[in-house]
Amino acid sequence: MATTHEIQVQRREDEGKGASRRLRHAGNVPAIVYGGDLKPVSITLSHNDVWLASQHDWFYSSILSLSLNGDVQKVLLRDMQRHPFKQQIMHLDFQRVNDKEAIRTAVPLHFLNQDSSPAGKAADVVVTHELNEVVVECLPGDLPEFIEIDLAELAVGDVIHLSQLKLPKGVEIPELKLGKEHDVAVVTAKHGRVEAEPEAEGEASAEVPATKASKDEE
Repeated sequence: MATTHEIQVQRREDEGKGASRRLRHAGNVPAIVYGGDLKPVSITLSHNDVWLASQHDWFYSSILSLSLNGDVQKVLLRDMQRHPFKQQIMHLDFQRVNDKEAIRTAVPLHFLNQDSSPAGKAADVVVTHELNEVVVECLPGDLPEFIEIDLAELAVGDVIHLSQLKLPKGVEIPELKLGKEHDVAVVTAKHGRVEAEPEAEGEASAEVPATKASKDEE
């Protein structure tokens, strides 16, 4: 079952860039909630609360409960605008979810036991995470915060594809319905590049350039 996280919000009446700037100067983040049968609503959140939440995977892939004076709406984060160089969140978009309607969203991948695997222990092997997240489809109540991939048995030459991921009950990867060519690699374990050995000192070249040969014949 999906874990929900409650965040306190306030409704805002003022609109426009000026009002948003005032909110940010006061330590808040303007946001909007849309979707479902209700009209879009403009809200504001504490920047400190949002910033702390944004450091966790669950903020991006879990069902969030926005609480407005006890009125709770379940939502997903759909967009986040950050300041280009300051550690500041500028705006958030939330989409309402219905417990009975399937949603489609990206969830992070967590890789376990890589260092203790045969491939992880080998000095000349490179383990590559081709994907760090995957788009899933499920009911809101089945949404996982992340999907674990156990690499304990990963050996040299192994490739783990999307179809090999162990998904929670009720969760699907819609990409796999589009054909075998969409069953892309998630993890690969390959030998690193082997550099060519330098020529032994004093070893004669196999070929002599024509210009050199002509001078020798003079």
